[in-house]
Amino acid sequence: MYLGRVVGTCVATQRSPGLEGIRLLVVEPVDNSGRVTGAPFVAVDTVSAGPGEMVFLVGAREASLALEQPFVPVDAAIVGLVDEVHMAGGAKGFLRGRDDARGPQ
Repeated sequence: MYLGRVVGTCVATQRSPGLEGIRLLVVEPVDNSGRVTGAPFVAVDTVSAGPGEMVFLVGAREASLALEQPFVPVDAAIVGLVDEVHMAGGAKGFLRGRDDARGPQ
């Protein structure tokens, strides 16, 4: 699993079987501090994530297993909404949907 932030949507009028009715979102991969770590990519949304939300994703074969129909051709699936991230040493966390400027609690 890895973290990402939803930065947009993707519209596709032609889809593979099993992807009908599934939302496609554009996600930036981020590290535990919220810094972008790579290029944006498209992921299927299984949890109704919204723009700006921190999410956790699975990739490869696990991504296709997150959908109702197994083995759909996808590389990434959003499988959870991140409420907070806590790291050793009391480092910064996140609130759902936005950076959390608070210190450790």
